[in-house]
Amino acid sequence: MSQKSLDRHGRFRSITVGFRVSPEESALIDAQVALSGMTKQSYILNRLTCREITVMPSSRIHKALRDHMGLVYRELRRIRDGSQISPELEAIIEILADEFTQLGETQQASEVEKEDRLINAMSRL
Repeated sequence: MSQKSLDRHGRFRSITVGFRVSPEESALIDAQVALSGMTKQSYILNRLTCREITVMPSSRIHKALRDHMGLVYRELRRIRDGSQISPELEAIIEILADEFTQLGETQQASEVEKEDRLINAMSRL
């Protein structure tokens, strides 16, 4: 007979828990998991049991942050006035901003902010 596979705390996980989500919710969960650096199972379990999720900086986390920031940037450029931001995009922006703040990233002006400053600095002749 094969030996039971135990987790690092000696628990045998034999029960499966499943639930349905929309494609948008699934994308949001996948983004949060990627940005946390955890497995999906560990992330969901920690969130459900109200345990703190600590992101440990690594090259994989850096790549996930960069990729998600690129997606957010392109989407925000598309909807420049901000009137069509979906709740899922807002949630991802909030997560990214929080992670960058915790990682101590320096803030640089985006291309949109630079353009806005140039427009505001223009004067009529």
